[in-house]
Formats: sequence, structure tokens, C-alpha cells
Amino acid sequence: MSGAAESGSIPDSAARPAAVLVGPPGAGKSTVGPLLAGLLRTGFLDTDDEVASIAGKPVGDIFVEDGEAAFRALERIVAERALHYPGVVALGSGAVLDEQIRDRLAGQPVVYLEAGFTEIAKRTGLNRPRIPVPGNPRGRMRALLEERLPVYEGVARLTVPTGELSPHEAAGRIAAELAAGESGR
Repeated sequence: MSGAAESGSIPDSAARPAAVLVGPPGAGKSTVGPLLAGLLRTGFLDTDDEVASIAGKPVGDIFVEDGEAAFRALERIVAERALHYPGVVALGSGAVLDEQIRDRLAGQPVVYLEAGFTEIAKRTGLNRPRIPVPGNPRGRMRALLEERLPVYEGVARLTVPTGELSPHEAAGRIAAELAAGESGR
């Protein structure tokens, strides 16, 4: 719970984030976010960490034990509050599917951390040989990316391809773009 540790809690105020990172699982939000926060001299908050803290268990366990609907309900509450956090926010990868969250992202400094399927598979371990499991996790990840790509692109003011950059380089590029006030993709 890195954001809460630095800030005490998610504030309920008119503040807004210095940057909101969006992207698929494995794109680098939780890695680039703290580095960017350091460059911007601000705090970092990961909404998945906040959801896990509230639930008292890891995000994966919430999905398995309580179901996706329970996770999304918690995620919506946390995301709504996180959009008032005055630091860098890593928004959970599926939060952008919520229309209310997308509406709240309008006008925010949203950065899409872009990563292709091969890079995400490598980062999340889906490229390793393993015991076959039902449900085709690679196929589900590919479908997830296809579904969410236009949503990520639609909410973002800036797109940074993380497969081509180290986490430090990605954070530096984002910081420079934010400082320059550029909103190009």
C-alpha cells in the first residue's frame, strides 16, 4: 500500500493526480509509477494495493473467493477516491471499463503504458512452460488486450510504449512530457 503509506490515506478533496497510469496487467504501472513519483517529487498510489488492503487479501484471492463483481465494486470506490490523490496513481487495468471512471478521467493527465502481448506474456509469466490449465490463460489475456486497447487509447492524453524503454526511461519520458505540457500520443 505504497500510496497510503506515504500519504496517510486517499484524500477526499478537490486535488487531482499528477499522473494517472493506465494499461494492461504487466505494462509497468506498478514499476514505472514509483519511479515517476520520485522524479515528480510526489507520492505514489496503486489502486490494486488499496483494494487488497480494504479487502484484507490479495487481488487474486478477491477474484477467486468473492468474484469479479465484488472486486469491481471495491475497485470503483478506490478509483473514484484515487482520482483525488495529488500524486501518481496506478489505476487497476480493468478500471477503465467502468463508464463512471472513464468519465472521471476526462481532463486528467492520463498516461497509457502500452505493451504488446509478447511483452505482457513475458512479464506476467504466461510465456513459461507450465502444467496445462483449463481456461486458456494466454487466450484470455489476448482477448483482454483486444477489448481494452481502444479504451486505454481513448482515455489517454499520452501513450508511452514500455516494451521499448526501461522503467527508468519510461518514467523520464513521462515526466518530461508532463513538464512540457504535451498531450500528444
